[in-house]
Amino acid sequence: MSETAVVSSEKLNGGLDGDEQWFGIDIGGTLTKGVYFESHCASDDHEQEAAIEQIRKFVKSSVKYGSTGMRDEHLEIKDQTIGQRTGTLHFLKFSTSRMDGFLNIISDNRLHDCRNVVCATGGGAVKFEQKINEKLAIKVEKYDELHCLVSGLHYIHHQPGECFTWTNLQPSGKGGDKEVVDFGASMYPYIIVNIGSGVSIMLVKSENEVQRIGGSSIGGGTFTGLCSLLTGCNSFAEAIELAEQGDNTKVDKLVKDIYGGDYDKFGLTGDTVACSFGSMMDPEKRAQATKADLAKAVLVTVTNNIGGITKMLAYSFEVRKVVFSGNYLTNNNMSMQMLAYALQYWSHSAILSIFLRHEGYCGALGALIKHCS
Repeated sequence: MSETAVVSSEKLNGGLDGDEQWFGIDIGGTLTKGVYFESHCASDDHEQEAAIEQIRKFVKSSVKYGSTGMRDEHLEIKDQTIGQRTGTLHFLKFSTSRMDGFLNIISDNRLHDCRNVVCATGGGAVKFEQKINEKLAIKVEKYDELHCLVSGLHYIHHQPGECFTWTNLQPSGKGGDKEVVDFGASMYPYIIVNIGSGVSIMLVKSENEVQRIGGSSIGGGTFTGLCSLLTGCNSFAEAIELAEQGDNTKVDKLVKDIYGGDYDKFGLTGDTVACSFGSMMDPEKRAQATKADLAKAVLVTVTNNIGGITKMLAYSFEVRKVVFSGNYLTNNNMSMQMLAYALQYWSHSAILSIFLRHEGYCGALGALIKHCS
């Protein structure tokens, strides 16, 4: 399950005013995602304005921070209004394992001078509460994790081109075309599947009615961890790059390997995976499998598991719209396409799969908005 947190730009007297600039931070098991709201208003307090300008310059000075930090410049959204202020939203992320370095950067650059509260939710709020307090003398306040995620989605889906699906997919899940969808029309009820290190699945019946209905420990962290063990790769990006070059059919056992072709009685094509990594019991095939093949097989295993759980829950709760979010889908068209094809195929096109441009930032954005509203 991902953890979500928000940092509010509160003055030392504790209050929010119209000139302050805010951060939202989603502290996940693998990645920490941040949303920075750059207000276009200037402060009448010269000392406060100097502190704000320090933050603004630091964030916009680069697209890389330290060894793992980066700003997704292409996701920037201008002319946004939050809490009656107008400004620009910037999106940043870094490895959660580098939290000590992140806190050092904040301290060394005095980026915490104009705030004294971190509003947080989820496991990250608990895990790092004492460290944040000791390092930055900042108090940690906690928000509800699921509602932050949903609030972020409800804000972001209005952005042009934010929500899309995949059409004209091949049975393998490859190819296909992106098609923008209007998620705002009759959106309830829907299911949101958040794929971080693990997977959380929520049923959303209304803006304020959210229920966690399932999940899985097999998520993005599983993919990266297994790929690291099997191939020696050192990052999610490296694992995805390997998987793009691989062929999972050299690793998995398919329906046609068992039946000699399609299994028509149950609508299973011969290319359907019958047993993930099943061919690796054969020493000859094991010797032929490349690192790329293994990475692709892990990707297919994790994605198929998520798709299967999602389909069963959608049917159980009679929901026909599923939104996928989380950093597992960042730069990962393969998984998006496999999820879209699987739900379309097994539901006979009754279930619509919806994906997001800002898939990894809903939690941080939602917490920011909830705190500022």
